[in-house]
Amino acid sequence: MDSARRRALVGLLLIAPVPSLSVTVFAFVAPGPVGQVAWLIGKAILYGLPAAWLLWVDRQPLSWSPPRRGGFGTGALLGVVISAAIWALYLLVGDRWIEADRLREIGRANGFATPLAYLGISAWVIVVNALMEEYVYRWFVFTRCRALVPPLAAVLLSAAVFTSHHTILLAAYGVAAPLVVLASAGVFVGGCVWSWCYHRFDSIWPGYVSHAVVDVAILAIGWQLLFG
Repeated sequence: MDSARRRALVGLLLIAPVPSLSVTVFAFVAPGPVGQVAWLIGKAILYGLPAAWLLWVDRQPLSWSPPRRGGFGTGALLGVVISAAIWALYLLVGDRWIEADRLREIGRANGFATPLAYLGISAWVIVVNALMEEYVYRWFVFTRCRALVPPLAAVLLSAAVFTSHHTILLAAYGVAAPLVVLASAGVFVGGCVWSWCYHRFDSIWPGYVSHAVVDVAILAIGWQLLFG
């Protein structure tokens, strides 16, 4: 294995387990203050390590990932298609698989049980969290995977890394098993689509547009369940 591939493997192994480990501690091992600290440490590593790696290991300058190849229309269209599928599934099985009362309990426990708080958290999810996930999972994780395996395998592998902590979080919140499986499959498909967007357009921004559109659809369902 040459030095570039070794660096890619080390970077991937350092960052891939972090979100799953921090969510596991937060939700199962030490819920409460210790778990919250573990979650914050995990976020700091998740967001900080890729930039540090770029500067000090790859010795490349920071970049805002300019969308020189475009792709915004493709990203938006893919986001609409995924969102339509999510809403169709919600309308078909949402009443049976989603417990609105349980979601309201989670909302009260986590501070988003009022419309204003929910809108604030929604803005953070769409504007900040979706962008940071594209930066971490599509730029850093996908490009490490692509250095190790062919592009299609890299798309699948990076999507699996992206999906793992979402599955743990869904299980922690007591979501019904069929919905955990279905939602995890949806996250995996989204991860594949957004990794493909990065591979095709060499920028995080088309994938971010798609990701943001999908998050709007999911949060709209959350609003419907919480506030009717």
